[in-house]
Formats: sequence, structure tokens, C-alpha cells
Amino acid sequence: MALKVIGAGLGRTGTLSLKLALEHLGFGPCYHMSEVFAGVRRNLPLWVAAGRGQPDWDAIFDGYLSTTDYPGCTYWRELAEHYPDAKVVLSTRDPDSWFDSVSNTIFHPDHLAAFNEGEMGEFMRGIIVDVFGDRIADRSYMTDYFRRWEAEVVSALPPERLLVHRAKDGWEPLCAFLGVPVPTQPYPRVNSTEDMHTSERPTEPPTPEMLEGFARAYIDGAKTRAFGS
Repeated sequence: MALKVIGAGLGRTGTLSLKLALEHLGFGPCYHMSEVFAGVRRNLPLWVAAGRGQPDWDAIFDGYLSTTDYPGCTYWRELAEHYPDAKVVLSTRDPDSWFDSVSNTIFHPDHLAAFNEGEMGEFMRGIIVDVFGDRIADRSYMTDYFRRWEAEVVSALPPERLLVHRAKDGWEPLCAFLGVPVPTQPYPRVNSTEDMHTSERPTEPPTPEMLEGFARAYIDGAKTRAFGS
């Protein structure tokens, strides 16, 4: 099984909604940071190896047809080369809105501190946050990084292989790009900053069992919010 859709958008650009949308359209399961956590005992060593320059993409994405969000988006170039028939979706939003969102969720100091030890810390730093250096709270730097990231994706890929997609665009452009019918259900709207704040933010490193249980429950809850039980 090979990836058919690669998400190149940074985290907090509607990536969980896109995950659920792709799965609903038949391009699932879809990988996402939540999936890393939901199977962390299997997945974390594979990503640590990738961060050390020894990725096994076929093992990481075994059983998956698509990927969105971190950590896959960090390697969008490598994945696009490894899976040459896959299409690429660049999920996007307003850069300042993105900065507000990441600052209050995945890049919040408390959240980063809870995932800063052992292999998890190596994974988070090496694959996600070290690229920002000490500028992760600098709005001007971060929004410029966001714009440069997107410009690189757009310039690197032929138009027929790339869709730039905002969650508010809904089903129609995504379905046209992938060549599938438009569903009757509304496009998923999940994982807002408010959604994340209704979940307990970890204040200390969770055990693997706790993390897997929390992540799987969060994914299932998002699916229910999106499409009903």
C-alpha cells in the first residue's frame, strides 16, 4: 500500500478536519500527529530514526493511504519523491490566525514542556520545533516562516499535482482534485483551539498508555463531531 495523498500544510491549518475528510472520501486511514500518539509505542521509534536521517517511509505509513499534519508535513518533499503518484494538498489559513492558534495549542510552553523528555523530546525537537530556534514566540518571524513554507511547496510542485486548500473551501475543490464525488454531509469542522482547550493540557510527560488512550479517544470524538455516531 502506498500513500495516495500527502498533506504539506503545517499543523493547525485544518489538518485534522482534512484527515477526517480524506478518510470519508476513501483515502484512509489518514496519518496525523494524533495517529503517532495513538500508537506511540510502535510509531515513536520509527520517527526518531527518521529524525536521525534513517527514515523507513513504507514502515511508518504501512496501512495508510494519506497523511496530513506533523510529522509527515515536515518531510513533504521526501514523501512526494518516494510516492511519485501521490497528490499533494497544502492546507492553509491566514498566517496571523495560524500563529495565534499554534501559540495557544501545540506550541504553548506547557504543551512543549510535557513532551520534552527522552525519545519523545528528541522527536518533538528534531522534527517539529528546533527549526524555529528561539523564535517560536516571535509573531513576525513565525508568520514569515509560514509564508515561505507555503511558497516553497507551491514552487516545487506542478499545478496538476497540488491543491491549496482552506477548510472553508469545503468539499468541492478537494473532491474535484481527487476525482471523487462530493458527499452530502458537511465538510468536517473539528479541532479548533476551543476543542483542544476542552481537553486537559498535559502538565507532565504522560505514560505511553495514557497517551495512546487519550489520542484514540480524541480521534473518535472528532469523527463523531464531524459525522455523527
